Amino acid sequence: MPESAPTATLQQCRYKIGKTLGAGSYSVVKEVVHIDTNRYYAAKVINKRLMIGREHFVHNEIAILKRISLGHPNILSLVDHFETLNNIYIVTDLAVGGEVFDRVLAKGSYYESDAAELVRALTSGVAYLHDLGIVHRDLKPENLLFRTTEDNSDLLISDFGIAAVLGEENFNNLATTCGTPGYMAPEIFRKTGYGKAVDMWAIGVITYFLLAGYTPFDRESNLEEMQAIINAEFDFSPHEYWEGVSIQAKEFIRNLIVCSPDERLTAHEALSHPFLGIRTTLGDEKDLKPTIRENLATGRSLNSAIDTIKAINKLREKEGKAQLGEI
Repeated sequence: MPESAPTATLQQCRYKIGKTLGAGSYSVVKEVVHIDTNRYYAAKVINKRLMIGREHFVHNEIAILKRISLGHPNILSLVDHFETLNNIYIVTDLAVGGEVFDRVLAKGSYYESDAAELVRALTSGVAYLHDLGIVHRDLKPENLLFRTTEDNSDLLISDFGIAAVLGEENFNNLATTCGTPGYMAPEIFRKTGYGKAVDMWAIGVITYFLLAGYTPFDRESNLEEMQAIINAEFDFSPHEYWEGVSIQAKEFIRNLIVCSPDERLTAHEALSHPFLGIRTTLGDEKDLKPTIRENLATGRSLNSAIDTIKAINKLREKEGKAQLGEI
């Protein structure tokens, strides 16, 4: 059993609350300004009433952020955390450069070498997490942010709300079904236990997405998509979307999107793959931006993900009713 968290000392909020940056089921992310320093940050404001019974998730997120902050340039850092009467505040760096695909679409052109640079930064950050025994469990493009708007800005891995620490009694063999369906590895759906390799699967899916603008498991129905994920059934089609992508890039993806966790590259092995080798844009590289823009505009991956979430929720509801019947 996890240890109960110590009783927190209530404090006054030391920040001016600004615009909303994002929202979830139990929290909202706000831009905030420290009253004394006038420095801007992002604050995850968690409603304590809505989190009754789930407090351990918040304490776990804070503990992980404390452990990893300032340790790697591609990890979002914790700045402050405190509780008021009604809310818990988790204050982090403010990533003003936007999400990864906002940056891609804002560029004049976008090449495979640009995608490789993004994946290298992501994988480097994940290698750091894995060395500390931490599994992110929710890697996806929406959680990849840029620190600044400058071209050479650091890419930051964010949102450690469902991250877990391996080796601790309560996370020795991860089994909770969590994450974003389109990026979840087969072993999560199968509930056979999992570990660091689920992050590597997600990196494979993200790499595919960064090169084509859609995920590898887009299907006509959510059931077909789930089956494709469980069986790692994907290809590089239509041909016209992939003709400008190198063999090394496709090989890198195939070495990550594979059913057996033991057969996937580790983060350190991935960093040594030729696809992630340091390189400059070559004159014969194809500009991938038109393909990415076209596929993002269709919303095919977004709609598919929504359908899959609905399917998973229905399955969970059935499982819950079955379990109640057994008690």
